[in-house]
Amino acid sequence: MASIGNFFRRSLRRSGRGGKEEAPAAENPSRVPQGRAGERSSLLYSAGQFFFEYLVVVSLRRMADGRYEPKITYQFPKRENLLKGQKEEEERLLQAIPLFCFPDGNNWAPVTEFTSETFSFVLTNVDGSRKIGYCRRLLPSGRGVRLPEVFCIISCLGCFGLFSKILDEVEKRRQISMAVIYPFMQGLRESPFPAPGKTVTIKSFIPESGTELIELTRPVDAHLEHVEFQALLQQLSPQLILHIFASAVLERRLIFLAQELSVLSQCIHAVAALLYPFTWAHTYIPVVPECLLDTVCCPTPFMVGIQMRHLERVLDQPMEEALIIDLCEGKILRAVGDEEEILPIKLQNEMLTSLNRHNNNNNVHTPEQVNSLVSEAFVHFFVRTVGHYASHIKWSKSGSGSFQERAFCKAIASRTNRKFVKKFVRTNMFSLFIEEAEKSRIPQEGNGPLSPLGVGELWLGERDAPCTQRDAARGGGCSGQ
Repeated sequence: MASIGNFFRRSLRRSGRGGKEEAPAAENPSRVPQGRAGERSSLLYSAGQFFFEYLVVVSLRRMADGRYEPKITYQFPKRENLLKGQKEEEERLLQAIPLFCFPDGNNWAPVTEFTSETFSFVLTNVDGSRKIGYCRRLLPSGRGVRLPEVFCIISCLGCFGLFSKILDEVEKRRQISMAVIYPFMQGLRESPFPAPGKTVTIKSFIPESGTELIELTRPVDAHLEHVEFQALLQQLSPQLILHIFASAVLERRLIFLAQELSVLSQCIHAVAALLYPFTWAHTYIPVVPECLLDTVCCPTPFMVGIQMRHLERVLDQPMEEALIIDLCEGKILRAVGDEEEILPIKLQNEMLTSLNRHNNNNNVHTPEQVNSLVSEAFVHFFVRTVGHYASHIKWSKSGSGSFQERAFCKAIASRTNRKFVKKFVRTNMFSLFIEEAEKSRIPQEGNGPLSPLGVGELWLGERDAPCTQRDAARGGGCSGQ
């Protein structure tokens, strides 16, 4: 898996965004920044950056009409002496955050018990940069009925597992006192973001416990650090996962429904990650606030998550064809009807066998192993179908590349593979991938240009024979497969 991931990362060092500009956050709170899935500029980070930009606490405040409205009641750090443009950007960001921390709407009531939950959302700034909100919704300590509050860490770094551990520490300190949170977050802010596979240690003092050493380790494989494929396998069968993947590959409209915010965000992040090394370049909202439910009426592709209690409202919307997935029951509520026919049947069966094998061994694999094994199966699919693309980029003397689409499709020996690829090349994600590839000619050590999909031998799965650059160039994957 490491070699496959490495050649894909070498093939595309994206410097920009993975799609068209989205509407920025406006002063009207019903128009907020919307996320973009999987941009490399947002996922593969250099070490040494700040862990986070803000920690905010969002609480529910009772309004005159009896409804509750989410408001930011704490912000760290407070930024001062901002330029006009920076201040306007911060105001848009802080205006949007409460909507995503409490996407459920205004129908709340004080409670005595509440199970804390962790989820995340994605915001896109006016300049196209992406920020992720990592949220822990919990009930503050105390007696009697109380309202839940959300601790939200805003960061440009995608690493769900690492930030989940940080939120564990925040929640532990919240049960003692808000005052104990500040020194911990200050220590975190002063620490550099670790390189993949490395650990940073934070010293933190807790009354009656003394000084604690908290180790935060970043996963070795950076492109999978914001993903938990186990969550997807727990909610859906491998067959349904392939149907969803097929719809996502052709950039259709996908709506995910679940009761829990954590299930929504984890599963949608996982589906977006199945597209690696391609990226979802359209509207992407893992948890849609109630005030934005009309997003499902959008005629362009989208991938959104909506709480199950809004199901009837969603179905009543005048939407175009969409795949609607019930994550609670593990079934598809509405489909286009051709999902089983999109992917080449032979490759589809191979992926299904691989997913079933990993699903059966889910209890004996660590989450990191599951991530690696599942991602490998889908990377293999792209290697087998479009892995020969670099052989069909024609380079001029000036160094600019021109993709020869007709020759690329014609080179595919398998008729079913060619049928799929002819549809796939029309997607935005493939076009953006090729645009970057045309700019990314990498000289091979020793001689000539290097095919981005052919760095030495690429081992595919557990087979005895490696897939070489020559096999990928044929357009049909490894010989004998």
